[in-house]
Amino acid sequence: MSSRSSFQALGRLLRYARGHRRHIIAATVCSIINKLFDIAPEILIGVAIDVVVNQEDSFVAGLGFTTAREQILVLGVLTFLIWAGESLFEYLYQILWRNLAQRLQAELRQDAYEHAQRLDMSFFESQSSGRLVAIMNDDVNQLERFLDGGANSMIQVGVTVVAVGAVFFVLSPLIALLAFTPIPLIIWGAFFFQRKAGPLYAEVRERVGELASRLSNNLAGIATIKSFTAEAREAERLRQTSEAYVEANRRAIRISSAFIPVIRMAILTGFLATFTVGGMMALRGDLNVGAYGVLVFLTQRLLWPLTGLAQVIDLFERAMASTRRILDLLATPIQVHDAGGSDLARPVHGAVRFEGVGFRYAESGAGVEDVDLEVPSGHTLALVGATGSGKSTLIKLLLRFQDPAEGRVLIDDQPIETLTLSSLREAIGLVSQDVYLFEGTVRDNIAYGRPEADENEVIEAARTAEAWGFIQTLPQGLDTPVGERGVRLSGGQRQRLSLARALLKDPPILVLDEATSAVDNETEAAIQRSLARIGHGRTVIMIAHRLSTIVHADEIAVVEAGRVVERGRHDELLSRQGRYAAQWRVQTGEIAAADATF
Repeated sequence: MSSRSSFQALGRLLRYARGHRRHIIAATVCSIINKLFDIAPEILIGVAIDVVVNQEDSFVAGLGFTTAREQILVLGVLTFLIWAGESLFEYLYQILWRNLAQRLQAELRQDAYEHAQRLDMSFFESQSSGRLVAIMNDDVNQLERFLDGGANSMIQVGVTVVAVGAVFFVLSPLIALLAFTPIPLIIWGAFFFQRKAGPLYAEVRERVGELASRLSNNLAGIATIKSFTAEAREAERLRQTSEAYVEANRRAIRISSAFIPVIRMAILTGFLATFTVGGMMALRGDLNVGAYGVLVFLTQRLLWPLTGLAQVIDLFERAMASTRRILDLLATPIQVHDAGGSDLARPVHGAVRFEGVGFRYAESGAGVEDVDLEVPSGHTLALVGATGSGKSTLIKLLLRFQDPAEGRVLIDDQPIETLTLSSLREAIGLVSQDVYLFEGTVRDNIAYGRPEADENEVIEAARTAEAWGFIQTLPQGLDTPVGERGVRLSGGQRQRLSLARALLKDPPILVLDEATSAVDNETEAAIQRSLARIGHGRTVIMIAHRLSTIVHADEIAVVEAGRVVERGRHDELLSRQGRYAAQWRVQTGEIAAADATF
């Protein structure tokens, strides 16, 4: 990573923030004016020395103020105005930069989140949630810190060099050359350390993501950690990850900390040149005493702020490393596009058809191949097969979490890739094996798909999903908090709330992905009764390992290695004595699992 890549990241950031161009210009102008006011008192000190030494022959006397008293009073008024102006513009630039930082970080986080929501599921399968949280939170905050102070510091260092340099060359070109001699070394040193620090700070950002991912995963899996008494082992793994972050920071700090001592010696060279050569010139009368005072004071104004380049560059590098990660996330291409689609024709009947569908995951090569299936409106299709056979892949293709590589999927004879994602997914209710409940109340989670639903509708959905009985026993009924990911409820309770959530949405197509896997036999029977009621007039696609839950399906498709190898009703498949029949005998205890071929 080079300084060029950091400035490229800055350019990308400025292009992203082009809507704030006026705000940025106003903040920059205020920073410039503030710095000009900031260096003016040193000039006034030199002018005051000139007044004291030369009095009626001073520079101020040439402006029409003849007596030394008048000149001092004029300088006093100018000093007041300059300090007032400096304070005013410091207030203004701080307000402008900090508000810009707040506005920009909020927009970046929002845009990054909204873009991530539009990315296809394969992106999330290849990324850790901790890394994404670190980008949207820690990286955005790192950029905010730079805009809060670092941007102003960079601008003011540049203004100081230009403005003070101009004064130097007006008063004494020779001393100006001597004073400016260390500046190329300082700038070279700044970029040298920046080149060294850049890759190190990129590594720091990656370590932040790993640490966030470790914490997130461990806290989510705390029950598993406790059950395996793995607290000490996980604490050690976290310590190692944390130490890797500390070590990455240590390497970056070692480089950035070396900058100031080197630069201080370069600054000393410039200051001594001004101090000694200027003093000799003043003694010989070649340089006005007041001008000499201005040069001595301004040398510090010119050179000492350059020591701050270390902190500024440190902040800049951290911010640009974060900026690259944020903007790279925003630049991640969306594979499943939603542009120019039409809405699913109303009323939605819910007929589903897979025509020669093929899809493979790039990482594993698993998927489906040449799948032809048809589910007439109001019918139930059950998909069975071993784990990894491709059943859930078909559901992902139906919901357009992925697009097929071959063939197409149709709903009511409309290819789903021609539909808007909103109209497609509004027509499908998904009850997944991995139930996710949001932190909030029972009511919030049931009404997630229809926030405007009234209480009677929520209760009716809960009754249909056989959830109302246990909801009534909760301390606050529908208003009982479920906890993060629904941890305050049992697996079966979460599953029934998930079903109620899908039913309240009232979709023409209901997809059940192992919907009864986490419930007891009594609850399973209750859910089966509710499914029998709601299945009329609704297309249902079920994935099941418990074959007893699908015996009444209109069609059962056995999927093996991504292909449909058997199709038919329950009785038909049993009579064929194939894979389905073998698994049925295993589950009913007629033969041992080791003898089954399915």
